Amino acid sequence: MKPKQTRRVVGPLLAAGAVIGLALPGASLAATAEKGDVVQWTPGEWHTTMAAMPEGDPSRGEELHDDAFCASCHGEHGESVTGNWPRLAGQRAEYTYKQMLDYADHRRREDNRAHIMSVVSEDLSEQDMADLAAFYEQQGLPDRAKPEKSHPAHDLVSVGDPSRLITPCAACHGSNGSGGINESPSLRGQPVDYFVRTMELFKDGHRHNDVAKGMSQFADPLTDEEIAALADYYSVD
Repeated sequence: MKPKQTRRVVGPLLAAGAVIGLALPGASLAATAEKGDVVQWTPGEWHTTMAAMPEGDPSRGEELHDDAFCASCHGEHGESVTGNWPRLAGQRAEYTYKQMLDYADHRRREDNRAHIMSVVSEDLSEQDMADLAAFYEQQGLPDRAKPEKSHPAHDLVSVGDPSRLITPCAACHGSNGSGGINESPSLRGQPVDYFVRTMELFKDGHRHNDVAKGMSQFADPLTDEEIAALADYYSVD
């Protein structure tokens, strides 16, 4: 294995009752926060960080996946073994890389699962993260037939709801849930329980690592029934 690299710190530093933002290359954190708060990504900050993302090596990522026992939660190839954990197989590499950065820097700390991932991610270099992300992306998404127009979530996915300022899900996540540009994740094949929990965390404000509150603002007006319908729409079960 390659020697562990020093990981660039992109999250806030907690100290003496305040949060001191550490500068990103070519950018600075837009604001400081009180102790316990999380400084969110701005589009400019994330763009700078994503542009510096190392090229991933899928073969080395597979080694890391095995060495770190990732399969115990995420499956032999990232396919997810229970509804408690996300499917990583076929996930966009940029998204997986971003999540590991966020875990390591405690931008994601919404529940005990996030704490587990923070412990795992803190010991990874940025190259490690990129390699793992490349391995998972290489596995591919599950096949599925696109749901019929009669599906209760079809309009939210394809049209959105202008009356509530809800953008169509497909605008960011693709018409068949395969993911969009930059950090927009693939949704196809995510376990129903995981999907619902994630949307509820965004809706309730417990998860807030989305750039410029991109998901939080769209999840907020959704009803429980709509979230359940969306989970079913993207599931392949």
